[in-house]
Amino acid sequence: MRTTLRGKLLPPVLAIVFSVLLCTIALVISGDDPLKAFGAMIGQLGRGTTLIDTVNSGAVYYIAGLAVAIGFQMNLFNIGVEGQYRFAAVVAAIVGGEIVLPAGIHTVVILIVAVLAGAAYALVPALLKVYRGVSEVISTIMLNAIAIGLIAYLTGVKAFGVQRGNNITTQPIESSGWVPGIPIGSGSLFGFVFIAALIGVAYWVMLNRTRFGFELKASGESPTAATAGGVDARKMVITAMLLSGGIAGLTGLPELLGRDHEYLQTSPAGYGFVGIAVALLGRNHPGGIALGALLWAYLDKSAVSLDNVGVPQEMTTIMQGAIVLSVVVAYEVVRRFELAAEQRRVGRELAAGGA
Repeated sequence: MRTTLRGKLLPPVLAIVFSVLLCTIALVISGDDPLKAFGAMIGQLGRGTTLIDTVNSGAVYYIAGLAVAIGFQMNLFNIGVEGQYRFAAVVAAIVGGEIVLPAGIHTVVILIVAVLAGAAYALVPALLKVYRGVSEVISTIMLNAIAIGLIAYLTGVKAFGVQRGNNITTQPIESSGWVPGIPIGSGSLFGFVFIAALIGVAYWVMLNRTRFGFELKASGESPTAATAGGVDARKMVITAMLLSGGIAGLTGLPELLGRDHEYLQTSPAGYGFVGIAVALLGRNHPGGIALGALLWAYLDKSAVSLDNVGVPQEMTTIMQGAIVLSVVVAYEVVRRFELAAEQRRVGRELAAGGA
């Protein structure tokens, strides 16, 4: 089916309309003033470090979204990004804290370690799927739980953990391994934002300018046809999962190398699951994923602003869910409308040819 300009522009417009309507209804049902709530959300961008914090969080979500999107391109649901990035962050923090290298080289080594650790953790479900037919959804969910135990062990004082007051952390990474931020006002923009952007460019080039990207998309759209065309299905599954896990391994590094410089047992979690929503919002396109990541981060930061005007912070979670639902519904509605229009066009051409 051909994708028309209408088919490209109409879904985002409908998604915005649907999400605004759903969020308004939710606010009215909860007894809150939608205009006051939306006004507080818009007004927050000009206060404090909200804008910078949104971009910083967006970079984290963007990397997670790209990791999920690679799997989606081949109809693989890598729900294990959560475990992969957390495991990789711990391993990278341990290695980064144990070694001291010249500035730049130290950072590159940490990046490589994170990619390899994430890929290694994704290799397990890939092999299980290829050689035992185990669903990647089941295996990655189980590995997410296993990752929690591995992290607890690795960060324990009997392993690589260091007791600091009431917290247990890994050995701090020396400044030679950091990714410096850019001071802006009272805040600091993660230097990793630019690395995230480069990853997005590399993702686009891979999909649209390489044979592997073509084979990846072809395998996702029609595995049978791809196999008939000489594509090794097993190799594609393993490679896609390794790439997804490798990118997932970088998800925790913006905060690790740009702010914390050590991994704590209380370090933030949940980025892998946010990546699933962000990939859905962006329709697996690097530009769309970037917008989805920024929107999700913006809504996260809106919780405080809503609370200040008497709206429960949980309303932001409802808004995020409404937006994801709206995007899915809008694209499905337009897809069916475009399919019906295409069928009518073909019917008219056949009728004209027969006449």
